Amino acid sequence: MRLPNRVVLVTGAARGLGWGIARAFGLAGAAVCAVDINGDDLARCERDLAADGAVFHTGRSDVANLHECERVVREIVDRWGRLDVVVHNAIYMPLLTFDETTPGEWSRQLDVGIGGLFNCTHAAWSQMKAQGGGHIIGVASGSSIRGYKKEVAYCAIKHGVEGFVKALSLEAAEHNIAVNTMGPGARIKPTRMTWEEYDRAPADVRAQWADPVELGRGWVWLAGQPPRRFSGYRFDAGRIVETIAREGDTFEFRPEKVTLYPEDFRARQEWYRRYLD
Repeated sequence: MRLPNRVVLVTGAARGLGWGIARAFGLAGAAVCAVDINGDDLARCERDLAADGAVFHTGRSDVANLHECERVVREIVDRWGRLDVVVHNAIYMPLLTFDETTPGEWSRQLDVGIGGLFNCTHAAWSQMKAQGGGHIIGVASGSSIRGYKKEVAYCAIKHGVEGFVKALSLEAAEHNIAVNTMGPGARIKPTRMTWEEYDRAPADVRAQWADPVELGRGWVWLAGQPPRRFSGYRFDAGRIVETIAREGDTFEFRPEKVTLYPEDFRARQEWYRRYLD
């Protein structure tokens, strides 16, 4: 799928899934602003976007700071005149037991994971309304629906992101803004793994992880849909990529083709029908 004349912001783009999503949008012809708090790792993303021939801009930003998010959006609009898609991928995820989780650690994790989604959405909201629409996409995971040891804050964040999406989608509809989540839908490298650790990992271990750039095509597909088509839902990139490989970008839609959790998708569809009647 090609997305020319689209402008995309990807947070947490220095490595891993965010790096893959940013590259997938660039390869699809969109203009990409890739940001991360880690400037050193972001340099690798910059080199790869350049090698892809993408139209892009990179910069350091802390999504926990609303003013920095507003600055990034201003820079995007000044450069390209619009902002069509925000993918909030940034996360801070130390593995800590509850006993090890200090109030400061708790606050920092929430400030990045769900506070960052609020900040990016708040910063982009007026621009998207003024231009007639857009897409806000949070990143989901198995922790969006389950609990794991040493992930109390992370699971709370991912559950909270789904609530944010479900509720805001109802208010965003009148502005033609779609608000959704997308999980990887495949096994990916550990979130905390640095590029150096990844490069040192044995080839057979790396082969077990899905290619983030290939998974990024799931985000590209969703951003290519009219905003009014889907809003308030959870998608999974691996399932979408499999469907596209089998049926092409314009496949006949069924929840089973776009998410690992089709019953949840149908339940949300039914809730929205009843709520909005």
